[in-house]
Amino acid sequence: MRFKDVFSIIGPSMVGPSSSHTAGAVRLGRTARHVLGAQPEQAEIIFYGSFATTYQGHGTDLAIIAGLLNYDTDDMRIKDALAQSELAGLKVELRTAQKAGVHPNTATLILQRGEQKVTVTGCSIGGGNIEIVSIDDFDVKFTAVYPTLLIFHADRRGILAEMTDIFKHADANIGYMEVDRKSRSGDALTVIESDEVLSTDFIDQISKLPDVYKIRVINLTAKGENHEVL
Repeated sequence: MRFKDVFSIIGPSMVGPSSSHTAGAVRLGRTARHVLGAQPEQAEIIFYGSFATTYQGHGTDLAIIAGLLNYDTDDMRIKDALAQSELAGLKVELRTAQKAGVHPNTATLILQRGEQKVTVTGCSIGGGNIEIVSIDDFDVKFTAVYPTLLIFHADRRGILAEMTDIFKHADANIGYMEVDRKSRSGDALTVIESDEVLSTDFIDQISKLPDVYKIRVINLTAKGENHEVL
């Protein structure tokens, strides 16, 4: 097996009985919060598979809510996440559903703050690791292990070359890149995992490209708030 990182071998520093049902769930919640770009005011959480049958016993509901509050996997407040969410003004609705062909530990998070709304579906794949598989009807695939850019833009010729050119001149390395679009010349989402944390100036250059609507930055190693670029 190829060595990836220490986290993949020894697992996360965590609070809770299960790396899949609690630590991974925290990371799902944090990632979804970063996709929204702010603290949500409302959250609908839909559990599938094993999550649906065991989420209360394993504290998966508390873990995802903790992630929405931007807590890390070892935060002692996870057990009190429901009460903390009420104090933070976050209204949470929990439900279960069936969905064919999904990983057993899958959840969909529908988050809203004011006029902003996002739908994020992800899986907890073991050892505290996650995989995001859908954002607002875009099919994606990323793990949030590395600093990740979500670039929402129009599908036009040359825009990907313009993005990669900015990486080239900043001497930043792309570890993984994926694009999905809703239609030809319609809305598109480009996901870029980088080997390093990207500076605010770098993100600003990407945001100023023609036909880029917004950018979200996912960096789960950061203790502060994530970047938001509209």
